[in-house]
Amino acid sequence: MKKIIGLLLFTLLIVAGCTETTETYEEPLKEMAVHFIDVGQGDSIFIEAPNGKTMLIDGGVKGAGKEVVAYLKAQGVNRLDYVVATHPDADHIGGLISVLNSISIKEFIDSGKVHTSQTYEEMLSLIQAKNIKFTIPEAGDEIQLEDNLIIEVLAADETASDNNDASIVLRAEYQNISFLLMGDADHGVEQELLQKGNDVQATILKAGHHGSNTSSLPEFVEAVSPLATILSYGQDNKYGHPHAEVIDILQKANSEIYSTAEAGTIVITTDGVTYDIDAQQWTGVGATSSIPLPASIKSGEVELISKDVHEEIVVIQNSSNQAVNLEGWKLKSVEGDQVFSFPNISLAPGKKLSITSGPNAKTGTATLEWSKRQIWLNSGDAAQLVNTKGEIVSELQ
Repeated sequence: MKKIIGLLLFTLLIVAGCTETTETYEEPLKEMAVHFIDVGQGDSIFIEAPNGKTMLIDGGVKGAGKEVVAYLKAQGVNRLDYVVATHPDADHIGGLISVLNSISIKEFIDSGKVHTSQTYEEMLSLIQAKNIKFTIPEAGDEIQLEDNLIIEVLAADETASDNNDASIVLRAEYQNISFLLMGDADHGVEQELLQKGNDVQATILKAGHHGSNTSSLPEFVEAVSPLATILSYGQDNKYGHPHAEVIDILQKANSEIYSTAEAGTIVITTDGVTYDIDAQQWTGVGATSSIPLPASIKSGEVELISKDVHEEIVVIQNSSNQAVNLEGWKLKSVEGDQVFSFPNISLAPGKKLSITSGPNAKTGTATLEWSKRQIWLNSGDAAQLVNTKGEIVSELQ
């Protein structure tokens, strides 16, 4: 259905005590399109300007990269003017590896947030090897795809302690139609945007963090006042996205809701006056108020009890009444695709064991060192504990 925004503006002129009403019409422009590509549990957004300039924002997980490339080529894209990596989480940059290997890129815009995952390092190596212009933006920067299409950087923080907090937040404006693209920005970023008085109002909102309740504060959504909201997530994902609290907030704001999980790739076209969403609205399948464990997870005697992404410490505990030998068990960083294999060690009943990583990683009493590299500086990265049978016995987001 085509929606009309700001088609008719009324200006009241008071001249010599007389009131005159003048009608002013906004002329439609050439059509542009924003594609919210279905990459499962992740983000990938493709913007086509009327003059042919292009921008790709994120690429989903590594396994989705071939699909993103195939989709772009099906649109006739052999060159991208801009590629934006909003932050270094694997579900945003993984697919960009295939894009870098397959499509010519003029300029790569990165959050600047350093991560030590293999995926992030591979991405940087490809950018350098291909001699692609590399830019780290600041809040207030503008990217002009054409005269009438301005994309503003509302937030970017390479010094953020958490990957999600480092998300590049973009607002694209095409005459009367606007798009607010939140990456994985959470409540803290939303509050900061409001406090700084940023113009966050937008016709279309791409909700932060896949519909997680760590994003989309009621007051923020109210300020955005979106007519439609896009949720990019994978059906039956292990995080329980979208969370029921977020759906409730969006519905109270009278926003239409669309999801890539249900509709697949969602394409929005606009001439600056009207817009059209080529998708069916979200039906409600998959919303939950809590994060359920996948059916494959078995209850067991050893479980993950905490994960500190800043101190890089994961703690497991033996909740049974007998010792458990952990040799052959594995601790996995799901999105980072990194694995720690436990040595021949026995965990006594009721006892805890810490697995440390990052610069302060160490081995000691009830402590094991995984790596001096950062593993968990990524709040969207789930931890999984896997036994010798390959069963997931515990999971923690």
